[in-house]
Amino acid sequence: MPTEANARSAATGSARLPLAGVRVLDLTRALAGPFCTMILADLGADVIKVEPLDGDMIREWGPHDRGESAYYLSGNRNKRDMAVNFRSPEGLALLQDLASRCDVVAENFRPGTSKEMGLDYESLAAANPGLVYASITGFGNSGPAGNLPGFDQIAQGFSGLMSVTGTPESGPVRVGVAIGDQTAGMWAALGTIAALYERRTTGKGRLVETSLLASLVGLLSVQGQRYLSLGDVPSPCGNTHPVISPYGVFRTADGPLNIAPATRAMWEKLCKVLDMPELIADPRFVDNSARVAHRAELKLLLEERLLLQTRKHWTQAFCSAGIPAGPINTLEDVFADAQVIHCGLVEQINHPTLGPMRMVGSPIKLDGASGQSVRMPPPLLGEHTEEVLSEFGYSAADIQALAQTGVVNGLDNLACLTTTRSATP
Repeated sequence: MPTEANARSAATGSARLPLAGVRVLDLTRALAGPFCTMILADLGADVIKVEPLDGDMIREWGPHDRGESAYYLSGNRNKRDMAVNFRSPEGLALLQDLASRCDVVAENFRPGTSKEMGLDYESLAAANPGLVYASITGFGNSGPAGNLPGFDQIAQGFSGLMSVTGTPESGPVRVGVAIGDQTAGMWAALGTIAALYERRTTGKGRLVETSLLASLVGLLSVQGQRYLSLGDVPSPCGNTHPVISPYGVFRTADGPLNIAPATRAMWEKLCKVLDMPELIADPRFVDNSARVAHRAELKLLLEERLLLQTRKHWTQAFCSAGIPAGPINTLEDVFADAQVIHCGLVEQINHPTLGPMRMVGSPIKLDGASGQSVRMPPPLLGEHTEEVLSEFGYSAADIQALAQTGVVNGLDNLACLTTTRSATP
């Protein structure tokens, strides 16, 4: 691995993480690609985010915290940042040079765009055979829909995910986060890590491809297999489990509660906790198939009893009996929850312009790693241009020339801030 990347890993506290020493040239924008490279960065890779001179489009998406996009902040922790003119031959030549000395290149351009720029896998791998190249598209690199623009909600609808999300009354409903973008990023990160592992023995890199469409079709799970095996077309069933009953959201005295008695033993315990043992032998509810067939009747019966007590009461009673149950929290509830706090799912970091800020950290916890997964805040545009080019062997005169000709920017204007970038537990 490059010695500079190893040195950088030590400097940023990532030397003990699994991907320490891996250098990633991140040419991605918006959310799917940056989410992929953020996972790699969380695991210790030195991720160099390269933005056009006017910045990643996601910087313009609201809401904003004192000028910083919440969208951007959520997907770019633990990275360094360069600003490069993608439209100039000199800028593209610079990126080709950097790619020749990186372990991974990640991009999520529309199909054909990377080839036009000379930044496609074939071109870069010719100079760097060990390169792992992660490519995320909306609908794949070829085919009748290959050239369609790929945004999350379009892919949610295209993949069929929306057709099983929502209620019979509402019709299809999008998932409340950009699930297609984020799962595509996860699949791409997983493929990249697998390719890096293989390279240890072969010395060769790979082209790793996924798409928003593929990522969501890959999540259809039992709903997808239900159609493939039985020809059964699922429809939205709201907060009720499609094939298990009772399982879903039920009314209580002070609001809705999730209850998930997924096994026969749990169902019988539920009846006993509710003091309704007669339901166990009722022919309408004698097994799961019967309960699914009589789902509406069963829900009404259970809610008659559940409405007599609060969510807290029933949650404690069910959990004590070994029945999964829990409230439907708002985000205010989530970030104040004792378990979320105990698990360290929110971390604090010093941002150069925002000061101390809280962020959701990596959900991956590794033995031996620091408890603080957010080592570096999301970078400002071009914040590390000079630093990165210096590490790649460019002289001060070379860097100044690139700046003067408009190939790069962001030089030296933040030097006074770099000392404030240490994590705050």
